[in-house]
Amino acid sequence: MMILKTAVIGCGKVGHFHAAAYEKLENSLFCAVFDRDLSRAMAFAKQYGVNAYDNISEMIKTEGVNVVSICTPHPVHAEVAIAAANAGCHILVEKPLASNLEDCDAMLRAAARSNVRVGTVCQRRFYSPCLRIKQAIDDGKLGRPVLGVVTMLGWRDKAYYDSDPWRGTWEGEGGGVLVNQAPHQLDLLLWYMGDIEEVYGFWRNLNHPYIEVEDTAVAVIKFKNGGIGQVLVSNAQNPALYGKVHVHGENGASVGVQTDGGAMFIAGVSSITEPPYNDLWTVQGEESQLSGWQQEDRDFFNAQDSMHYYHQIQINDFLTSIIENRPSLIDGFAGRKTVELIEAIYRSTKSGLPVTFPLE
Repeated sequence: MMILKTAVIGCGKVGHFHAAAYEKLENSLFCAVFDRDLSRAMAFAKQYGVNAYDNISEMIKTEGVNVVSICTPHPVHAEVAIAAANAGCHILVEKPLASNLEDCDAMLRAAARSNVRVGTVCQRRFYSPCLRIKQAIDDGKLGRPVLGVVTMLGWRDKAYYDSDPWRGTWEGEGGGVLVNQAPHQLDLLLWYMGDIEEVYGFWRNLNHPYIEVEDTAVAVIKFKNGGIGQVLVSNAQNPALYGKVHVHGENGASVGVQTDGGAMFIAGVSSITEPPYNDLWTVQGEESQLSGWQQEDRDFFNAQDSMHYYHQIQINDFLTSIIENRPSLIDGFAGRKTVELIEAIYRSTKSGLPVTFPLE
């Protein structure tokens, strides 16, 4: 078996999810971590028995690293990803790929120049109910998907925004609920519905006066396949409720998934409250299977260490795609599409007008 030397860039909360996966996977030899704060990197490295660095190029060259996970705050993704790509390293980036489209494109260009791969972490694609929806669409069970809906109603309190100095700021986070909490559901919507033609949207800060960024956003989408979509995402509901993605087909069939329920998951802080499940399924002849799928998926999810299992599954897919020279399930271009949608909502808010795709 081919084994890739792996490293983590950014020794914060989510970095531990990647380190734990790299430590366990048979196709990974976890060897190093990077952080601008060397003392922080050394403390992180000691926990996993690897080496610590405060220079990316030096780490990759000295350790012979093949793959890095980028787990820094969003606005720093491009800077460290480009440094890793220039050093000849494949890059797996935590969501979102970047906090703006310009950074996404700079990262993808650097990767192309060095002939390395870019992946984006959206581990909810690997949830069984999410995969079931994609398979139904691909099998034509809905006909053409004509209406896609994202509803994510959550809560973040002041303690959450105080937990890291970069949270809740344009400079440190690059945005609010759209950039930090919604990318998983937006990724699923685009995976199911396809490319976008036009977006009209706007954002507001409804009840978080101590942050600069949005806690709520809405959007209407025109897709290139002729379908339409609606997005409502918010961190302004206390207690938190749920994240859902629903797809309705031209033949009248509807399918959906609740990806998150109860208190919203915070990496490194809280656990996943409720297992994901298909909450809607009206495909003709399959309606009666819904309760069985729900039980099956619940049992499987609860049998895993769900905090780490799906990160590990996606990281393994990325490593295997490199070894087998095949596409990964979620590449950098998929991550770019989510960022393009987010940036379109920000631009539409500023102009008060619909924004056409592709964005300049």
